[in-house]
Amino acid sequence: MKIQLIIDEKFQETEIFIHAKEYNEQIEQLMKQLQVTQTTVIDGYLQQEIHMLKIQDIYFIYAEGAKVYLQTTEHEFESKRKLYELETILSHDFVRVSKSTLVNIDKITSIKMGRIGSTELVLEDESSVHVSRKYLKELKSRLGIGRD
Repeated sequence: MKIQLIIDEKFQETEIFIHAKEYNEQIEQLMKQLQVTQTTVIDGYLQQEIHMLKIQDIYFIYAEGAKVYLQTTEHEFESKRKLYELETILSHDFVRVSKSTLVNIDKITSIKMGRIGSTELVLEDESSVHVSRKYLKELKSRLGIGRD
């Protein structure tokens, strides 16, 4: 992939052009990343209080029943958003590892590969999160490990 930057005073606003032979998954991911604004905080609810949580403080996000939770070191906050909404908003920092869980990429310290094909992520706080086989390839791709 070639990247070219042109700085010129004649431009009133930033324009991005993507020239490609075909539309593929890599192009789709690139477009999603460009469309997402960089979010640094997100709202989390704990009892009767609304907390503005820094994205880097959230280890993982999971859905249980109809509720979605944001897990930090100290607390588990409830979110009023759906998991798929959070996945879109936080796509730069989080990756889906199962149908009900998103993990902060920066919090991953290691990957445990089990004998029976089970995979667990170990996070900085020493908690572990199960990785579904369906999402393992995407996880490895986002982490830059394995082969294409």
